[in-house]
Amino acid sequence: MSEAVIVANHLVKEFRSNRVVRAVNGVSLQVDRGEVFGLIGPDGAGKTTLARVILGLLSRTSGESSILGYDSMAHPYEIRERVGYVAQQLTLPPDLTVVENMRFFADTQGVPRSAQAKRIAELLEFTGLTQFMGRITARLSGGMKKKLALACSLIHEPDVLLLDEPTLGVDPVSRREFWALLSTLRATQGLTILVSTPYMDEAERCNQIGLIYQGQIIANGSPQQIKALSPGQLLELHPDPDRFDEALRLIQSLPGVAEVQTYGALLHVFVDNADRRLREIESSLTQQQITVSGLRPIEPRMEEAFISLINHQRLAETGTTR
Repeated sequence: MSEAVIVANHLVKEFRSNRVVRAVNGVSLQVDRGEVFGLIGPDGAGKTTLARVILGLLSRTSGESSILGYDSMAHPYEIRERVGYVAQQLTLPPDLTVVENMRFFADTQGVPRSAQAKRIAELLEFTGLTQFMGRITARLSGGMKKKLALACSLIHEPDVLLLDEPTLGVDPVSRREFWALLSTLRATQGLTILVSTPYMDEAERCNQIGLIYQGQIIANGSPQQIKALSPGQLLELHPDPDRFDEALRLIQSLPGVAEVQTYGALLHVFVDNADRRLREIESSLTQQQITVSGLRPIEPRMEEAFISLINHQRLAETGTTR
């Protein structure tokens, strides 16, 4: 039987200035022990606010939230003793070396001096930072800073990791390396991880995903379950660039077309039947003398499902249809 480690029930967070802004709007979620839960959503959706409320860094307006059975509001210090946190904006003192930063965070988390040397050496090796231990943090690359932040968050051997867009602005190779470290932590130590990310390929690496939009979880499930929410089968095509907008309008008007998404010079078309609609789309474009290349069925990715779910939510809110 699974054990809930992170729980939110009908969680609400409002900010009040000239008007009330509901940044988190009735969110309920559960992260089980040993699970990697990915929180995805557009900028301003409420990812950071939700994470900070669950951690106890922000007060909640209503609802419930807890980690390892500790209420976020009543027991924030007990939570911080057991949770490693990497904020979106890194808080590493830039004038300290790598190893000085790790000692600083070890002291902050109450790690005994007698245990620090061994723990720091283990984490330096784990993150590949041993050869950079004497380097000033300000001179580290973006990827190395993220690894250092992860190492510092692990210094007190937490049971839970909470990571707020930890690879934002990092190159693809460093992002891959960072996620390899997370996979190792989960596999070898059974850590429970809640991570927010804007990258759909990272969401695919999670066991469960929550899609948050305007402070609400609008979809929740495994990557496969989220992708299955796409509105039908998917076709990809590359229309004549000079008649791109015309091709888009034409395809949107055809029967069996549920949704069309643009990806640069490509169109991704959700249809009810890929084999049948492929021929009809090709015929309709040919009749209008619009050339097209690369027309083929493809499997929906997380990105297409993400965009489709957001578009559907926006249409539902405005009461409009395609």
